[in-house]
Amino acid sequence: MNNIPSVDLSDFTSGDPDRKQKFVNEIGKAYEEIGFVALKNHFLDQELIDDLYKEVKAFFDLPVEIKRSYEIEGLGGQRGYVSFGKEHAKGKKEGDLKEFWHFGQIPSQDANLPEEYPENVEVKEIPKFNETGMKAYRMLEKTGIYVLRALALYIGLDENYFDYWA
Repeated sequence: MNNIPSVDLSDFTSGDPDRKQKFVNEIGKAYEEIGFVALKNHFLDQELIDDLYKEVKAFFDLPVEIKRSYEIEGLGGQRGYVSFGKEHAKGKKEGDLKEFWHFGQIPSQDANLPEEYPENVEVKEIPKFNETGMKAYRMLEKTGIYVLRALALYIGLDENYFDYWA
């Protein structure tokens, strides 16, 4: 392969066994040979993508001191804001020139895991930031489950093999 493969998730979810198998073969081969794909027809619609960009831009346009108020010590960047220079490449002393926000999974109450997952940090200045971010997170999570199902089939496992960990 000389290009990044583009695969269409709607082939997997179509209900057509031939299209589903085509997707399984394409994504499996791409992950074996390259390690990633461009994925079309995932569960993030364009409206959600546009809303997410708007909310994220609004957060990163806030003054540094407000953003830093959402940097939670002791979480290692697992939730909330991480400022410039906090992370660094392995073996390097210089901090990375990046800042980011981390949303995380919210396990169901019956998952017996809530104590293992820190709570997400709520941004007060931007009313739709958390709602939009978590909606996008859930759609990415849903997309990931279907990708894992396809990969399970590709390597000869039951389609739902990875669902337990998703």
